[in-house]
Amino acid sequence: MAVERTLSIIKPDATERNLTGSIIAKLEEAGLRVVAQKRVRWTKEQAEKFYEVHKERPFYGELVAFMTSGPIVVQVLEGENAVLKNREVMGATDPAKADAGTIRKEFAENIERNSVHGSDSLDNAAAEIALNFDEHEIVG
Repeated sequence: MAVERTLSIIKPDATERNLTGSIIAKLEEAGLRVVAQKRVRWTKEQAEKFYEVHKERPFYGELVAFMTSGPIVVQVLEGENAVLKNREVMGATDPAKADAGTIRKEFAENIERNSVHGSDSLDNAAAEIALNFDEHEIVG
């Protein structure tokens, strides 16, 4: 198995409800290690660039507005098969369909305010990490 890095975002709905520590605990319990982390507030331009892949989708404007509505915590996670492991710990995008014990089942309010984002592939993880962190910010 390969040690990988992936990007995780704790979204505004979760930071607003002070769930950052609880979410990080779940990630660490799953064997993922936080090697970079910062609390930021994205500009509209940063959110638009990050979610550019969804630009033509009907929810794009609402997603950008939501992700700029409050602080977020961006993290680089490291571990064996980190991309897949993070996605398993997050649970299904729709919390109603998420497995018990997952972050979204326990903390998400609904499909839009679902508490976390995680990269969906190694290529996207590398691109998303590069958008949010300078190399010197990642302490492995």
